[in-house]
Formats: sequence, structure tokens, C-alpha cells
Amino acid sequence: MKGILLFGHGARNPDWAAPFHRIRAAIKDADPSCPVEPGFLELMRPTFDEGIDCLVEQGATEIVIVPIFMAAGSHLKKDLPLMAAGAMDRHADVRIGIAPPVGEAEPVLSAMANYAMAVSPELVGEV
Repeated sequence: MKGILLFGHGARNPDWAAPFHRIRAAIKDADPSCPVEPGFLELMRPTFDEGIDCLVEQGATEIVIVPIFMAAGSHLKKDLPLMAAGAMDRHADVRIGIAPPVGEAEPVLSAMANYAMAVSPELVGEV
């Protein structure tokens, strides 16, 4: 069974994680049987390892890590592969793969461009 880890950096403000919970809820609405959990690099819980462990506990035999990042910087190029390797060591019977960051996916880029073009100055607060 495929599980999804929504991987994010983390922040001190708990409100920062709201989009992760909304993405998780949207996936659960589309497929209630799909195991999906957030996992954060730092400052928030669940941690990356806790998220992976939770997916395995739910029966995931393969996990796709989906970085909720705009682009692949050092956290995705250096830290994440090491973290994924550690998870594979802990769960040798689980296949784990890393998707490209969402900010580099064509449908996401198109959606952001469409949003930017559609935003009206009346809807935006003044600085």
C-alpha cells in the first residue's frame, strides 16, 4: 500500500503548518484509505521520522516523500536523501522514494501563474 509523506521545513508558528493539514485533508477526501502524514525537518511535529513511522504503522509498504518546497535547495539535495536513507535502514521492507518539490511541478507552476494573474488589487491588503 502506498503512503504519502508531506515533507516540510517546519516553523515556530504552528499556523505555518495549516496548508499541510489542508493538503492532507484533500488527499483523505479523495481517497480515505490512503495513508498520508506530514513530516517536518525541524521546529514542528510530527518529525520526518515520526511521519514515516506513522505511515508504516498504518500499513504503508511504499512511501512517496512529497517535498512541499518551492525548489530543491540544500535541505532537499543533502538533508532529505540522508533522512530517507535512515528511514530505509529502519524499515528495510518498505520502498521509499522522493518526488520532486511541488514548486517545480508544471501543474503547480501553472496554478500559481493563474492565481497571480487573477488576483485583483481590491483583494489585496495595502502595505
